[in-house]
Amino acid sequence: MSKKHHHLIAMDMGIDTHQEPVVYMRNDCHICRAEGFTANSRVTIELRGRQLIATLNVVEQYVLPRNHIGFSKVAAERLGIAYGDSIRVKHGPVLLSLSALRKKIYGNELNEAEIRSIIVDISTHRYSDIEIASFLSACAGHRLSAEEIIFLTRAMVNCGEKLSWQGHEKVFDKHCIGGLPGNRTTPLVVAIVSAAGLIIPKTSSRSITSPAGTADAMETLTRIELGLDEIQKVISHTGACLVWGGAVNLSPVDEVLIRVERALDLDGEGQLIASVLSKKIAAGSTHVLIDIPVGETAKIRTQADAERLAALFTEVGSALGLAVRCVISDGTKPVGSGIGPAEEMRDVLAVLQNKRSAPKDLRQRALFLAAQLLDFARGKGIDEALSLATSLLSSGRAWQQFQHIIDVQGERKELPMAKHQDIQYALQSGIVYDIDNRRLSRLAKLAGAPGEACAGLRLHVNVGNKVEQGQPLFTLFTASLGERDYALSYYRDNFDMFEIGD
Repeated sequence: MSKKHHHLIAMDMGIDTHQEPVVYMRNDCHICRAEGFTANSRVTIELRGRQLIATLNVVEQYVLPRNHIGFSKVAAERLGIAYGDSIRVKHGPVLLSLSALRKKIYGNELNEAEIRSIIVDISTHRYSDIEIASFLSACAGHRLSAEEIIFLTRAMVNCGEKLSWQGHEKVFDKHCIGGLPGNRTTPLVVAIVSAAGLIIPKTSSRSITSPAGTADAMETLTRIELGLDEIQKVISHTGACLVWGGAVNLSPVDEVLIRVERALDLDGEGQLIASVLSKKIAAGSTHVLIDIPVGETAKIRTQADAERLAALFTEVGSALGLAVRCVISDGTKPVGSGIGPAEEMRDVLAVLQNKRSAPKDLRQRALFLAAQLLDFARGKGIDEALSLATSLLSSGRAWQQFQHIIDVQGERKELPMAKHQDIQYALQSGIVYDIDNRRLSRLAKLAGAPGEACAGLRLHVNVGNKVEQGQPLFTLFTASLGERDYALSYYRDNFDMFEIGD
């Protein structure tokens, strides 16, 4: 077949395939027949010296004109096509790293070169979502050794940019592994410790499995997609930032992995450690505090599992030149009252402004973590550090610092309000003995969080409270009636997520 016959005319189909590039060819296409392409084949697309690896979908003849090739939105954007461009199509490359992936699927340990080859191929978009999902699943649970986690973390760091902070011997960060609804301590901790003079360039992810991540919550209030130069400017003015890490190419492969993890509702131990520490190292941090909540319905369920995770965090961090301090905290009940991006930010602002209505548990938890960071920095003991953290918050200095960070980041927004609000009431009187964290998070996600920033819920009771029949338990916030009905249907099948007894 002549070179000319390997070319097709480009056409943007306008189909959203999220971040996986997809191309579309007719079932009678001469190239499909000649090359033996079938649905889900991996193909290489070439245009003016640029290449894109994409997944092929085969369509009926009426969908595309003859001699045309269709592009999904992300495929068209990455290759920069215009209608009528002449596109060359050939077989996708042979990925040698897939043999390493198969080795891991069968339970074997990988060396550094094998893990690096997988991560490089993922970061350059050579893997399909199916292959990424296979890698994540093969690594889930306890299937990665400490050495493999070190290799994985290093490979993820090396795939992106890295910030450095000249003149600062110690640069701090804080991360909670999640699993606890409403536990939005990070903005509070950042405000407190940066008001004390610590440097803390906080880059956060969007939610993976929870109703909100720090980035989701902060985006309701301010601009979080800053470039590297902008982040450095914010740090030079305030000593801190609260931004989305995915916008600045720090461990960019992590954003690819998170996207697939979110679809799988999966957050494996080894990948969790590599994800967290790779972003901290890339952000130029030297000292990191890790909060590990433990509870029967939290992400980490037992003290033994928490201690194992803390030991792995410390070992991997040390191997990569990062000082890590882990604290194991109470994960038996939700924190604060708001669950979902906007509702969690309302709690954060109430604590910073020292409002009487501010959730006391969120305030105390943030002060405890801030004290841990201050002691990590200065080594003068937790009591003195806690006294300083409390003073900074109570005096309003932390609130002033938070506003300063927001203003330098460039925007201050009004928190969104949900169109629909529905109060749910206690069906009996008694003591709230337990609230299922996992099912409560699921309820908030079904309401639309974090995709809809206004969605989520607000608790009116927590574990240990006495309630009367007919007393409000929580208010559900949704942007649409469909989401409201979907969430309430789930709640009606799971009334026992609130355990109330005599």
